[in-house]
Amino acid sequence: MARDIIDDRLIGALHLRALSRAGLAKDAALDHVAYQAGTLSSLMGGAFDGDLPLADLLAHGNMGIGTVAALAGELIIVDAMAFVIEADGNVCCPDPAVTSPFAVVCAFAPHHQFAITEATTLAAVCRRIDEVVSRPDSIVAVRIDGRFRNVAVRSVARQHPPYPTLAEVTAHQTQWRIDSLSGSVVGFRFPDTVAAIDVPGHHLHVISDDRLAGGHLLDLEIEQANVYLDVSSELHLELPVGVQLGPPGEADRESIARIEGQHRS
Repeated sequence: MARDIIDDRLIGALHLRALSRAGLAKDAALDHVAYQAGTLSSLMGGAFDGDLPLADLLAHGNMGIGTVAALAGELIIVDAMAFVIEADGNVCCPDPAVTSPFAVVCAFAPHHQFAITEATTLAAVCRRIDEVVSRPDSIVAVRIDGRFRNVAVRSVARQHPPYPTLAEVTAHQTQWRIDSLSGSVVGFRFPDTVAAIDVPGHHLHVISDDRLAGGHLLDLEIEQANVYLDVSSELHLELPVGVQLGPPGEADRESIARIEGQHRS
């Protein structure tokens, strides 16, 4: 298969392959490979349109997170179905033709599993994940199925051209809390070395079992849950026309943490 845009790169032990949309369409879906549309740096700069339809994204994975065109809500893919949580908390099923400027998916096939039998915090579970997968240069796809309480989430409203920066959008984001929720937390832990490409550390979304509530996860308490982890060292990245890869790892991590609402360690 011909390589598109750049040759395979090695960032530590992480293999990064950048592709055009046409290249991604020819790229076979594989277990233990993460597929991404767009880059974090382009999204932070206000590139909210994207060119990859959700149908193409779903062809490469049954689980993932991201956003949709015009930044019109938080995207979560679970059990091969896509959902968008809008700024008013409404959960909808987007048309497969809707594009994404930024999303990550995988064909989820977990290597590790552990149970949470006593109440604990999200921060504690993230630390446990880091202990189970101690290699910091690995991509870890995370799914947590269970019962949660005091769930803090956010979403953002649809934007209109000329688009602002992501920091300007999230300064006016909608945040709310859900007292209790049975559902799934879905997301990824990315290495710090790809900070310009993706969110370094844990980036998680949540959705209820009845698919009526969820959002970008800020925090929660876990009553009981099962945690599943899929470990990968491969990232296949679709670059929209006009989007440059940029130097991996060169990013303003404080701005990223502020935009993403990260406060876990």
